[in-house]
Amino acid sequence: MPQLNPSPWFAIMVFSWFVFLIFLPPKIMAHTFPNEPTAQSTQTLKTKSWTWPWH
Repeated sequence: MPQLNPSPWFAIMVFSWFVFLIFLPPKIMAHTFPNEPTAQSTQTLKTKSWTWPWH
């Protein structure tokens, strides 16, 4: 059974981490979101109080 032979495990794990740490972060960081957040104003808005005719 080849999966029980531990000799290639180290090379497979190193290659996997190489792929994860070298190739994937630039691809993830290059992702652009369709809706960029806009800057919010620091002024507080004045709201009118609601009228509750039944109270």
